[in-house]
Amino acid sequence: MKLNVRAFSLTFGLFWGFGLFLLTWWIIAFEGASSDPVFISRCYRGYSITPIGSIIGLVWAFFDGAIGGAIFAWLYNLIISKCPKCSAES
Repeated sequence: MKLNVRAFSLTFGLFWGFGLFLLTWWIIAFEGASSDPVFISRCYRGYSITPIGSIIGLVWAFFDGAIGGAIFAWLYNLIISKCPKCSAES
């Protein structure tokens, strides 16, 4: 079974983006907003544990997840097409 690359990419981008968004708000709810540098802000420029930072993180994570999801689905389809045992339906 092949994966639809566009659908998988969009789904994973939304999952990753909203996951980071919700995680940021979880931290804000329990520890408060903080502009202290965090590890993920090294990858996602402008991200911080603030309401605006959560939006910036959502956008960065969406595109990061979409690219990663597209690469994963493409590689999966490539491997499935090269492996005759893998593509056999049981």
